[in-house]
Amino acid sequence: MPVYNYIIKDPAGKTITGAVEAPNLTLAGDILRERRYVVISLVEKKAGGFLQQFLQRFRGVKISEKTVFARQLATMVSAGLPLTNALEILRVQATTERMQEVLGGMLADVQGGSSLAKSMSKYPDVFDKVTVSLVEAGEASGKLDVLLTQLAENTERDRDFQSKTRGALVYPAVIGVAMLAVFIIMMVFVVPRLTALYEDIGAELPLPTKILIGISNILVHGWWAVLILFGLIGYLAYHYLRTEKGKYQLAAFAFKFPIFGKLSKDSELARFSRTLGLLIGAGVPITQALNIVAAAMSNILYRDAILAAEKQVEKGVPLSIPIRADPNFDPLISQMIAVGEETGKLDEVLEKVAEFFESQAEQSVKNLSTALEPAILIVLGVMVGGLVLSIITPIYNLTTQF
Repeated sequence: MPVYNYIIKDPAGKTITGAVEAPNLTLAGDILRERRYVVISLVEKKAGGFLQQFLQRFRGVKISEKTVFARQLATMVSAGLPLTNALEILRVQATTERMQEVLGGMLADVQGGSSLAKSMSKYPDVFDKVTVSLVEAGEASGKLDVLLTQLAENTERDRDFQSKTRGALVYPAVIGVAMLAVFIIMMVFVVPRLTALYEDIGAELPLPTKILIGISNILVHGWWAVLILFGLIGYLAYHYLRTEKGKYQLAAFAFKFPIFGKLSKDSELARFSRTLGLLIGAGVPITQALNIVAAAMSNILYRDAILAAEKQVEKGVPLSIPIRADPNFDPLISQMIAVGEETGKLDEVLEKVAEFFESQAEQSVKNLSTALEPAILIVLGVMVGGLVLSIITPIYNLTTQF
């Protein structure tokens, strides 16, 4: 949808600049006039060249910027600063163009009488349903600053966990890329010269050397076929995993993979517990909260299980019962939910459960780092040993003949 840059005056005579999305110029002007603004200038924003349009598709707001937004807005609201003033300050301080656009649109909506939650819901790529629901509950209860602070803390936990997971994978990723680069260099530049040498001296080649030369010939003369083959495999896999059957098979496989499976399951359970606890603590009805939590889950098996549990809860069944019946949920969760339902402190209990599974996930990350290092060394040793054996054996056989 086209984006239009505007310069307007509000009812108080203050000049405001920003951007608005609309199907055409006329509707963009109508949107602004409906908010009781006087339009001074309204110009369509140019999309730019091909590269800019391509990069535009991948623009986003980093999780760190969302955290800063939530915490600073909470501080300003708690200090008694009007919401419009707070949004204007945050818009000026935003470090990315995308966040400036979002905050400019939100500011215009709030000045036009819209609620903060409703204005945030227009940007689902920046604010998920959990964030919007918490803000909506905060506005309804008058505890917007408290819930924004909780939201910021929750976002910080997600950011810290993602940083730890990425940090654990950096070392093996670097080593893996280096190994692949060395292998390609050997196959493309070194092995062909050795092949010519073997042919000149008429050496009898053992099977490992023949396999190595075959791989080298494929990479040197048929690299385009290799690219097409891998591209085709990637294309078919991508489309298969988008089907219902593919999604479920991938979700089931994610839990069976060594180390990564436990990490994935603990992460999902921690997200379920913390998000549901936040929403219930904010006063969101449990059926609505379960729907929101289901949308926040990345694994389709948990998504289906939570939606099925929501239907049971809607009929009056305690949440602990359908959770206990699903094998993907740890028995600890159903037991703790039952305790929370009995004591009326479900949000506090879920917070404790989330902390437990987060600690389990962090331990899985540590185990992942510990397990990957020797595995990498073994793979590296096998690769180097295979190359040396394939290259040296014909030369050794030739020297033994004299």
